[in-house]
Amino acid sequence: MPWWIILVAIFSYAANAQTRAYHRVERLMGCRFDFTVVADDAPAGERYLDLAVGEVRRIERLISSWDPASQTSTVNQAAGKGPVVVDHELFDLIERANAISRLTDGAFDISYASVDSLWQFDGSMTSLPDSAAVQASVARVGYRRLRLDSAAASVFLPERGMKIGFGAIGKGYAADRARALLEAAGVTAGIINASGDLTAWGRQPDGQDWRVAITNPLNRARAFAWLPVVDGAVVTSGSYEKFATFDGVRYAHIIDPRTGYPGTGIVSATVLAPRAELADALATAVFVMGVDVGLHFINQLPGVELVIVDRENQVHTTDGITLEKPRSDH
Repeated sequence: MPWWIILVAIFSYAANAQTRAYHRVERLMGCRFDFTVVADDAPAGERYLDLAVGEVRRIERLISSWDPASQTSTVNQAAGKGPVVVDHELFDLIERANAISRLTDGAFDISYASVDSLWQFDGSMTSLPDSAAVQASVARVGYRRLRLDSAAASVFLPERGMKIGFGAIGKGYAADRARALLEAAGVTAGIINASGDLTAWGRQPDGQDWRVAITNPLNRARAFAWLPVVDGAVVTSGSYEKFATFDGVRYAHIIDPRTGYPGTGIVSATVLAPRAELADALATAVFVMGVDVGLHFINQLPGVELVIVDRENQVHTTDGITLEKPRSDH
């Protein structure tokens, strides 16, 4: 998810001479992270930012499938061979991911990773992948096939070539964990934006809510609407930077794990939920479900809302959301 999917309105001016917002940008987990904390002075602000960055780096070392030393890579390397005992933190994340897979009927599935290698969205693809290769890759996908032993905290992928990956939930989880660490340290307000996976708590130094913009995919400098974020998360899955076009059809980088093919009908899906981890997974699921199914699905979930921009640049929302029109000063 490109960082500009969600534009964050961060006002760093202070309500008094001491309290203000402190900001830092880091490249972590292969993407841009924007950290903002409200603190009484610069040393405290920098200390809190260090805490948040350190926590995301810790999680990256645990869950990254690109790091051969991570526990996730160890699980993938042992596919078809035997179970791997992992930290309870990773085991619990996998269990929660599987619960979302059941909820979405497999539209979200961390075992999708074996399909990823067939699709390249960097401009190098000159044709669609071979359909037989797509079918073969999908045969290795399926959250129901993961063998999880809660007593031993072990994970077993029963077939060689199976892989798990956290690209559709990991940044949201990392944002949640960094926020929890900051709150435990006494930070009463802040915002963490992991390239479109955003969580916020408290209020800006001037007492206003944090606000995010739903951007126009055809003109990313303009916003469709603004949303206040009060102790919650907003996550957008979008296709406007990473996609491929064949025979006039635009294929997003978000792949349906049930078919092996990318979604085609949605340009962006923005989910509001209590936690970024949940919003991250649901935004991905909605993207492959499509407009009608996605709206109906999210309307059944208490405390969760959805904004979709379709390929005709039309905006669709769930029943419980009201979009705030952009003001001229934005």
